[in-house]
Amino acid sequence: METLFETSKNLLSRVDTRYVRQIHQQITWDSRLVAILGSRGVGKTTLMLQHIRLNDESSSLYVLADDFYFTTHRLEELARLFVMQGGKHLYIDEIHKYKGWSTEIKNIYDKYPQLQVVYSGSSILELEKGGADLSRRKLEYYMPGLSFREYLNLAYGWDLPSYSLEDILAGKVIFPKDQHPLMLFNEYLRSGYFPFFTEGEYSTRLSGVIKQIVEDDIPKFAEMDVASIQKLKKLLYILAQAVPFKPNYSKLERDLEISRNTLPKYMLLLEKAGLISVLREKAQGIKLLEKIEKIYLQNPNQAYVLSEERPNIGTIRETIFFAWTRVGHMVSASPVSDFEVDGYTFEVGGLKKGHKQIFSIPQGKGFVVKDDTEYVFQNNIPLWMFGFLY
Repeated sequence: METLFETSKNLLSRVDTRYVRQIHQQITWDSRLVAILGSRGVGKTTLMLQHIRLNDESSSLYVLADDFYFTTHRLEELARLFVMQGGKHLYIDEIHKYKGWSTEIKNIYDKYPQLQVVYSGSSILELEKGGADLSRRKLEYYMPGLSFREYLNLAYGWDLPSYSLEDILAGKVIFPKDQHPLMLFNEYLRSGYFPFFTEGEYSTRLSGVIKQIVEDDIPKFAEMDVASIQKLKKLLYILAQAVPFKPNYSKLERDLEISRNTLPKYMLLLEKAGLISVLREKAQGIKLLEKIEKIYLQNPNQAYVLSEERPNIGTIRETIFFAWTRVGHMVSASPVSDFEVDGYTFEVGGLKKGHKQIFSIPQGKGFVVKDDTEYVFQNNIPLWMFGFLY
């Protein structure tokens, strides 16, 4: 156990607290059980370490769920010893790597009411079936990749605020004087969605993240064999070359040599692991899971890494608009245009994009989202402004 404390102190001594993401303020940190989910690389570890440094470091312990310590010890045992030593806050990172985690977390919650537990894990944990029911006990938060605003603040040391969707539609986003957003926006589209852009070699790092998700995280969670892993990788490759992809399940099943029941499971795993995003038609209840309109990569940075050729700019525009707006908003496919977000209709395109698709939409409810422009004009909204939603 001593080695766990040494590792925790070492990591805490090196964490940078000069820039803390906005989601930190949205988390109810004093809850007894907090879950922070998100795809690999979005900054969950940094967020937890920053919170410890900024709060009660002396009574906190940070551990990795796949630490060598847990080959011979259980989480419950660690919690018991930690409480006996006066510990109050236990932070467990990458909990999806610990077999049987949900049952032990439930037991810790029930046995040690004086102990707060915060854990992070892959978004695929949302698919957890069976085991302990933590839904009534935990507060769960999803951590997205960096918005354009967050990228600018982190990369350039700025302190730009976020805006509501209504403020953005009214053109209220204020950009720093003497700065032009478009050049910086193109930087972000290529290499700004994940916080590790600050470490250099972005494409190599992102390729490594994707490989680890497909070859390690998903297979361990879904208990896949080698043959299934290869089919999953092939599916991701096919989707990456075809996005936005309109589902043709019969063809995919033939190409991958998998059953009709298996393909939707693979799609859901890729979606929850943060590799693809699924745009569904507007529906209610169980039908929402059946009506898939398009499949995108989860963010545009992935397109530059996974695509064999330069990604289509139209696809990049739709991908990033979807990535931003689905954080905190209801997004669905529009029957007349590209997207419907909280009752507003959006057509996404370049500078010369027309208004034909939104002609029938009531005034004030339909907008054209344009790349390659800096300012709002009537119902034409610059794409980059939506990067200030969070």
